[in-house]
Amino acid sequence: MSERLEASRLLYEDDEHQFVWFGWEEEEQASSFVQTNQCLIINRDQGVLFDPGGSYVFHQVLEQVSRYLHPRQITTLIATHQDPDVCSSAPYWMKISDAKLLISRLWLHFVSHFGLDEPEHVEPIPDQGLRLPLPSGDHLHLLPAHFLHSEGNFSVFDERSGILFSGDIGASIFPAGQRALFVEDFEEHTRYMLSFHQRYMHSNAVCRHWVQQVRALPVKMIVPQHGAMFAEEQVSAFLDWFEALQCGGDFLQSIYAGQPV
Repeated sequence: MSERLEASRLLYEDDEHQFVWFGWEEEEQASSFVQTNQCLIINRDQGVLFDPGGSYVFHQVLEQVSRYLHPRQITTLIATHQDPDVCSSAPYWMKISDAKLLISRLWLHFVSHFGLDEPEHVEPIPDQGLRLPLPSGDHLHLLPAHFLHSEGNFSVFDERSGILFSGDIGASIFPAGQRALFVEDFEEHTRYMLSFHQRYMHSNAVCRHWVQQVRALPVKMIVPQHGAMFAEEQVSAFLDWFEALQCGGDFLQSIYAGQPV
């Protein structure tokens, strides 16, 4: 795992639909930035970009995206939540395309602080989520994931490929030089997820609610915004783990007693 991983991977492809993963990361000697994943749907020559990333990584992501389609073909940006590593590059993408930005209604006015000067191109996602139609007639399902790191948060399920972009749910933080593309040994992998999820996720009750709706879908792969992806049997392994996770408010007394989680 020590060698540098590829910067992009085609996860699904048929005659009219592609799902592309981009995995930009900071140079190993720099510890100020967290590795992020972006994903691109190409459906009949129109693009939808998930969590386009921070302003710092814009040029790296643009270079990779441009290998698959012209930026002007991107019609929609989806931000799972409001964090700068998720969408502070959105103003740049909106200047080089006619894309609209979809984000939770809670963050509709906050994203203006990233420098958006065309607020009419930002559209709110209702709390219950929505089904976004694609040119082929397929849909992207924007699934509620509220309080799983952010009060207004969504996961994105691509029904054509069976791939779920989960945002910060399932994120992993690897030591320098140890990042893997896919999870292979789940029990070993939990050490890269546990502390993040225990502190950044709301509570076990919310985790279980999210898992319940995901289990109702034909999910073949889970792609988080940080770290390695879950495929095949690792999908169910992660859902089992997340469903049982004690986190956030479950440790409220310990946190306020000065015992960090």
